[in-house]
Amino acid sequence: MEFLEYTFFRNAILGILFNSICAAIIGTYIISRRMVAITGGITHACFGGLGLGYFLGFNPVVTASVFAVFSALGVEWMSLRHRVREDSAIAVIWAFGMAIGVLFVFLTPGNVPELNAFLFGNLLTITSADIIVFAIYTALLLLIYAVAFRMVVAAAFDRDFATVVGLPVKLLNTLMTVMVAIGVVLTIRMVGIMLLMSLFSLPQMIAETRCVRFRSMTVAAVAVSVVTCLSGLFVSAYIDVPCSAVIVIIQVLVFVVARILSPRKN
Repeated sequence: MEFLEYTFFRNAILGILFNSICAAIIGTYIISRRMVAITGGITHACFGGLGLGYFLGFNPVVTASVFAVFSALGVEWMSLRHRVREDSAIAVIWAFGMAIGVLFVFLTPGNVPELNAFLFGNLLTITSADIIVFAIYTALLLLIYAVAFRMVVAAAFDRDFATVVGLPVKLLNTLMTVMVAIGVVLTIRMVGIMLLMSLFSLPQMIAETRCVRFRSMTVAAVAVSVVTCLSGLFVSAYIDVPCSAVIVIIQVLVFVVARILSPRKN
């Protein structure tokens, strides 16, 4: 418990709470829409924004957010308006983002030591300003769910039916796509680009072994994400290893156990 005496560790706890809640909610949505691959493309496209931010001397989180939003909307636009296969559009965004990132990181004068925090994650570098941003994003996400939960679920599961009954499907999907992109950028600081995908999928896979409805699956995913992330934080601090790796290992082990004990495994 002596870790709680340090401000940076208390910031890490608050940051991981907000991140795990947001990642669980967003993760349930992207799994329902089968958008996991798109999220991977957004994640790696963010690298282009990071490189551009370092090169121009801007806040790399801001430029990465811009890249993430436009990448997500670009995939939706190419797949819907120009009938490009979604996996092909993701491959283009993925490769272009990484190429831009490598180019600008190479052109940036001097060393870029902060880049490792975005690639591999460093939860202990979270500041009070980051926590405020996480809190605002979490509140906005919960507000959207409180106001339009049924419409979001309908548009996620059956776009055609939702369109027929008069729901604003395009607006809903665009809004949630933007929220997914922003959530990806905010979560990068915690687990890094390399391990971010697990936080958007493993808690939902664990919840899915017991839940069949969207609402209950979301709540269960939030609970699993919070418990496993906090456990990983304390374990990593105790044995002095990277937090993101411990969190992913814990979630994989929990998933294996949950899958074995699942009453629906057959």
